[in-house]
This record gives sequence, C-alpha cells and structure tokens, in this order.
Amino acid sequence: MVGLIGKKIGMTQVFAADNSQVGVTAIEAGPCPILAVKEKNLQLGFDMAKESSLKKAQLGFYKKLNITPRKVISEVTREPEAEYKVGEELKADLFTEGEFVDVSGISIGKGFAGGMKRWNWKGGPRTHGSTSHRRIGSIGSTTTPGRVWKGHHLPGHMGNVKVTVQNLKVVKVDAANNVILVEGSVPGHKNGYLVVTKAKKKAHKKAVAKK
Repeated sequence: MVGLIGKKIGMTQVFAADNSQVGVTAIEAGPCPILAVKEKNLQLGFDMAKESSLKKAQLGFYKKLNITPRKVISEVTREPEAEYKVGEELKADLFTEGEFVDVSGISIGKGFAGGMKRWNWKGGPRTHGSTSHRRIGSIGSTTTPGRVWKGHHLPGHMGNVKVTVQNLKVVKVDAANNVILVEGSVPGHKNGYLVVTKAKKKAHKKAVAKK
C-alpha cells in the first residue's frame, strides 16, 4: 500500500459528471524522494529544507544519498513485488482518478475543552433548580474500585492528535503540479503535512470479491 507525503492546500468545489457540486480537498502530493528501501517499508522525504536548519548528522545523511534535504520524513508500506531505488522520486501520478485513499494527519488543536464539547456529553438537568448543567458530576465510587478508571472521559486538551480518514475518493489528479483532489475533508490545518496511502479496506474488499 505505497503512498506519498503531502501538504494540505485547502478546500474547494468541483462539478461532477451529473453537474452536482462536490466538496474536495486539494493536497500537494509529492514529489517524495526515496531515502531508504526496507524489507516492508519505504522511507520518504518531502518539502525542501534549509541546510542551516539541520544538524550536521542530518546534513551528512542527505549528502551521502546526494539528495536535497527535506523537512519531513515518513515511512509507507511498499508494494512487495515492485522494485525501488534510493533517490527515485514518487509523484502524484502514483494515484489515479476514481480510486480510494486513506489520509493521515494531525488534527487541529482546540486547546482546553469541557466534557460536553470534547465528548458530546448530554449535560445535566436544566430546570427544577439544578446547577449542574455542564459540570462533570460524579466520576468515581466509594469503596469499589475506590478510584477513577483510567481513560474516563473528562475535560482536557482537545485535538492535536493523529487522525486517519479512510476511503476518500480521488476526484482529480494534476500530475504536472503534483496536486490531487480528494472528496471530503482531511485532518489538520492549511499547510499541514499529511500521509496519503492507497485505501486498505477498499483493496481488501476487491480481493475478497475476486475470490
């Protein structure tokens, strides 16, 4: 399930074949040079970096490969039967219009949030003198277990976590500019980095259907 590192450009709209409007996200996908070829994965780089911003060990790594330094490094699962070479560039034409992809990124951070916003709590009574409209309420017990269970939903930091949106349809591929349009929204803010891979579940369904 090979993929690319990309950058979220923003959202827009396009017209489908039936003249209906489709909301899409534009993603700058590649070019991504291959930095290392491993048994199951490919190590890719993306987005040019200034040499002054890198440490000597990082500069030495790129000079050894004879590749311009990159800001972002990530690994994707390689195609087992395909052949890859260090320095080879993977571009947006890796994807085709109509296929489905999985997009991973860091969601937008929303700071501290209460339980109702963070976990969609119903809230307390709003009438009959209740003062616990949006409060936490009881979160533990007396003797058994006598503590708060780990993972209990409480107010806290919301967002800024890795999120993967699956099975997004590729609406258009602009190979010349290394831009793809995918139907729907993807995690993260504008100019945020993403990892776009071919959809695992859709591919699995096709394999099962052939059997």
